[in-house]
Amino acid sequence: MYPVRHNHRTVGQARCWLAHGAAGGTPTWFVWLLVVLLLISAGAAYRTLAFRLERVAASITLPVSLDAFPRRIGRWVGEDVPIPLNIQEVAGNDAFVNRLYKSRSSKEWVNVYIAYTAHPRTMRGHRPRICYVAGGWIHDGTEQSQFTSSLGRELSCLIHRFHRPAPSHEETVVLNFYIVNGRLTCDDRVFSGVGWRTPNIEGDPARYVTQVQISSVLENSARAAAKDMAELVFDFFPDENGKVKAVEYVEPLTGQQE
Repeated sequence: MYPVRHNHRTVGQARCWLAHGAAGGTPTWFVWLLVVLLLISAGAAYRTLAFRLERVAASITLPVSLDAFPRRIGRWVGEDVPIPLNIQEVAGNDAFVNRLYKSRSSKEWVNVYIAYTAHPRTMRGHRPRICYVAGGWIHDGTEQSQFTSSLGRELSCLIHRFHRPAPSHEETVVLNFYIVNGRLTCDDRVFSGVGWRTPNIEGDPARYVTQVQISSVLENSARAAAKDMAELVFDFFPDENGKVKAVEYVEPLTGQQE
């Protein structure tokens, strides 16, 4: 609508100039030249605006694809778990990985879901306490906690507990945290403010929110996987200086790191 109003105003100005030119104030050819230049400028402005809006709607690509996230991590071996397209569309992420990892040394398993968006406003409302409940789970409680990474760092997280109603009685524990512009947080209010609702017009992959969910029937399994995988997760996203560490060791031709 903006370009239409702009063109309408331009035509009105042109009519005034034409009338003035007819009265002998300004040569008619000069007035027409100005009209043509204004119309060209309006068209260029429209194309620029359309291009920028198209960039806002387009997915923003990470320097290293999440498909390259290791399928073998210590004792864990993972395989992709497809997510239905309709759910992907609702989530609105720019990239994600959803894998079932099984331990080679025990019967433990975890589901690892990592979702990245360079349009932070799309992450609002997508968190375990909302999505699991929408999927039929009953929320039993959430507590703030910590776990120790493979490098010995103490990292904050949330522990969510859910169960399914009878007759299933299935239970699950979800270890959850976020990475916001290179910083870890377990508080979704960090990216829920008005400032995060503005579009990422420049397509900057370092302005982002990543959500990490590691779930299992056993809390110890989720914690063990978080310890083994958290530092690798950080490698795949821009740090506070915009650097992606995974670029240094992921093979660009194969796109995968074992």
